[in-house]
Amino acid sequence: MDFRNLNTLWASVLTETLVRLGLRVAVVCPGSRSAPLAIALAQQSGLEAIPVLDERSAAFFALGLAKQTGRPVALVCTSGTAGANFFPAVIEARESRVPLLVLTADRPPELRDCNAGQTVDQQKLFGSFVNWYHEVATPTAEVSQLAYLRQTVIHAWERTQRPVAGAVHLNLPFRDPLAPVPQPAVLALRESLDEARFFANVGWDDGTPESWRSSDWGRSLSSIPSRSIIIAGIAQFPSAAAARAHCRAIARLSHSLGFPVLAEGLSPLRNYARLNPYLVSSYDTLLRDSDLATELAPEGVLRIGEMPTSKELRSWLERTQPQQWVVDEGDRNLDPLHLRTVHLRSSVQQLAASLPSPPAPPTDYLKRWLQAEENCWQQQRESLRSLDSRIEAKTAWVLSQCLPPETPLVIANSTAVRYVEWFWEPGDRAIQPFCNRGANGIDGTLSTALGIAHGNQPSVLLTGDLALLHDTNGFLLRPRLRGHLTIVLINNRGGGIFENLPIAQFEPPFEEFFATPQSVDFAALCATYGIAHELVHTWEQLAQALKVLPSEGIRVLELQCDRKLNARWLAQRTPR
Repeated sequence: MDFRNLNTLWASVLTETLVRLGLRVAVVCPGSRSAPLAIALAQQSGLEAIPVLDERSAAFFALGLAKQTGRPVALVCTSGTAGANFFPAVIEARESRVPLLVLTADRPPELRDCNAGQTVDQQKLFGSFVNWYHEVATPTAEVSQLAYLRQTVIHAWERTQRPVAGAVHLNLPFRDPLAPVPQPAVLALRESLDEARFFANVGWDDGTPESWRSSDWGRSLSSIPSRSIIIAGIAQFPSAAAARAHCRAIARLSHSLGFPVLAEGLSPLRNYARLNPYLVSSYDTLLRDSDLATELAPEGVLRIGEMPTSKELRSWLERTQPQQWVVDEGDRNLDPLHLRTVHLRSSVQQLAASLPSPPAPPTDYLKRWLQAEENCWQQQRESLRSLDSRIEAKTAWVLSQCLPPETPLVIANSTAVRYVEWFWEPGDRAIQPFCNRGANGIDGTLSTALGIAHGNQPSVLLTGDLALLHDTNGFLLRPRLRGHLTIVLINNRGGGIFENLPIAQFEPPFEEFFATPQSVDFAALCATYGIAHELVHTWEQLAQALKVLPSEGIRVLELQCDRKLNARWLAQRTPR
């Protein structure tokens, strides 16, 4: 790693990562803005850097090299029209399925659209002809950003070859100085960065199709430290049978490896608890205890699918920096924390089948997790049972106790999904959770729930007032609905999620511009659409209304709550 200045450090992390992944040849076109990349590639051991004057010729030369070797070749140019000359070869790489990694240097954002020289719009320059495009962040001297760069390059390398070979385009803005002029602040960073640890997982998988055969999966799992956890992230299934197969596969992984399973509220695992005695669902609460969080810090993480909702879990992983293996069949980068991560492009069922059947003996680390889980739920269950006041956070726990088996449950974003994460107690009701966690928006919540309920068994939607109001036109679907939807409405007259954020301390403008309370009479609104409405006064009333669901129509069970009282209760429950 070259610590002379910010740009040399940034470029050296990029090139070192690529060489460890298997890059052997780079074709470099001359230019000023690309100087940091050219310098890094020219001095990188184990790499042949070939200078070529003409960008169009360079691109086809790189294409020929990649065809000959079957491995990705890096192609580098400066800013401006230089990258445009790569376009014909990029198109050919797309159509011929040839792996190319295109690195275009660029001006930083403040020099765009202001008549700065040699500057054009390079965003998505090659359109749909690349497998993946990413605008890399402007270099900064932070270890977390260097980790982001490393993981981005790993994903880019993989996407040149999977799921099919083709070109990947990284656009890299650089500020001056472009030459390797020393910067003392960057030199000082050398002392705080453990280079061996930083690159530890890079190159484990070189990205080629041959590097992932089923025989390798057992090898990959054998390298995970014994002091590790499984994180079962967000997973949604169209049927209870599919969800059960998923849960059984994770249970086999857990038993074979002897790891606790931290199960997200939107994972089906919490609803098939009997299958896995190593289940931990109270991690968000447990990790708020700083001493316990330190005691339970893992060396390794095996994550199944997407990252859980819990901010507390994410912060803990960022602090502890474990090695991570992410199991997912797709081609996405599922690592928003930029940990030292390897993506295992396998299904959890395939992975579980590659392991030996005999279970691993429980470790002290596993036992500590399970004891903490038991203690936490004993306290939390008692607290929730004795809570008579309408604290909205209790709603998710009540639903976990009384919904009919296999009920499809649609969960709105914002606070609703967090209450499920925090208070959904594990059981064996086979509830089917659904949530629009792709973009995490509140738009379309009601319409999505009606789509899940249509032609299905009676379904339930857990939502706040703003998410419901955002999509009230969904009620126009009522005459078309074949089936039933019960809407459990937490009406706290505003955006309750913001009460738990720092902005809540700033009034004005908090109430008007963030909480955005709406004075809507939901009984009258429901009457307008011909929707049944019931005002819920007690938890027992809510439980009784949910134990047996109607077979057709739509009804709203409205629970009126005080969001500020709820925020105070949550703060007392989880002191920081």
